[in-house]
Amino acid sequence: MSCSGGAVVEGRPIRIASTVAPITNIVANIAGDTDAVIEGLVPEGTNSHTFEPPPSAAETLEKADVVFINGLVLEEPTKDLAVANLKDGATVCELGTEVLPEDEWIFDFSFPEEGGKPNPHLWTNPPMVKDYARVVADVLTERDPANAEAFAANLAKFSVKVDELDAAVRTATETLPVEARKLVTYHDAYAYFAKEYGWTVVGAIQPSSFEEPTPKEIADLITQVKEEGVKAVFGSEVFPSPVLEQIGKEADVTYIDVLRDDDLLGEPGDAEHTWMGLMRFNYVTMIEALGGDASALKALDVSDVSTDKASYPQ
Repeated sequence: MSCSGGAVVEGRPIRIASTVAPITNIVANIAGDTDAVIEGLVPEGTNSHTFEPPPSAAETLEKADVVFINGLVLEEPTKDLAVANLKDGATVCELGTEVLPEDEWIFDFSFPEEGGKPNPHLWTNPPMVKDYARVVADVLTERDPANAEAFAANLAKFSVKVDELDAAVRTATETLPVEARKLVTYHDAYAYFAKEYGWTVVGAIQPSSFEEPTPKEIADLITQVKEEGVKAVFGSEVFPSPVLEQIGKEADVTYIDVLRDDDLLGEPGDAEHTWMGLMRFNYVTMIEALGGDASALKALDVSDVSTDKASYPQ
């Protein structure tokens, strides 16, 4: 779906709906202290791949002037509900689909090509988030031109912060030897991150069907972890994985179960309840568990560029 077009909003605040918390926060950074009303739809800590929006979401979508979703086949039930309830002049913007050409989609362990759903986790790769932010700023400027200067200023500030995170990730990565930059995770949320920063995703436990892996798949991954010299395996705080814990034990490597795909830290209003805070937390966790120095990341200011007035469903 195209991110351009739609009716210009005049004489009232623009109403924005969004899906997962990282996208909601990116949008909130660009909207900043304007009078925009931003409502997230996917509760934090929810499996966004299988989330079915409640009937109450239809009311939010009916009022929205623009709906920002990740796209790349991540939130189809929410997208379908949005399309069914859009008012005249409203639009749906698929950020990931907008910024990433189809020939650059990544298919992998959790997202096999035969399933038709590419890996959608572009927001774990900072340079791609700059692309998201640019699209958001363009859309909001087109739909709410009265606040164009504010959107441009917020985009500039947010881009600087993303560049600082990008530089810190590169600095921290360099403290790890190449052979240590290997990830085994519960869910493959780091494919685009790995490609950007020279890491290798050795494997992921969660298949696209969200069922438990077979005993053979588990045994093969244990063997691979040993052969690849992986130092740690990473689980999710939201979705604990006994299987991944078993792999850690049998391969005799550290098991860490605190990574978050789209569950922001703390509570709304906290300084670290941001996309940037989430990314720093994950990168610090990975770097330190693999024996690197994450001090460049820890030195970052991960707060929003302005007050975050978005509504995050819990």
